[in-house]
Amino acid sequence: MNASVAIQVLPTVSSDQLLPVVDKVIEHIKSKGLKTFVSPFETTIEGDYDELMEIVKQCQLIAVQAGATATMTYVKINYNPEGVLTINQKTDKYQAGNAELV
Repeated sequence: MNASVAIQVLPTVSSDQLLPVVDKVIEHIKSKGLKTFVSPFETTIEGDYDELMEIVKQCQLIAVQAGATATMTYVKINYNPEGVLTINQKTDKYQAGNAELV
């Protein structure tokens, strides 16, 4: 694994259509079988750089197919040919029972 991507897709839709469109995008991401972490503001995916870039590209198309007239997408890319820290390495200490809500 040489990359991780955090993607936030903001579809141009009415407020009642927002979640169904975002759900379709997340469903597409998860269908790729890669390690994913869905959070309230973005979804993080880890894998091969080229495969992740294709997923990012397809997310726009999926959102439009699901009813968005346009999308605004924010992407953060962590790339290192030698490998990157995994989602679990970055977040495990904050998960289930370890995190406090303030």
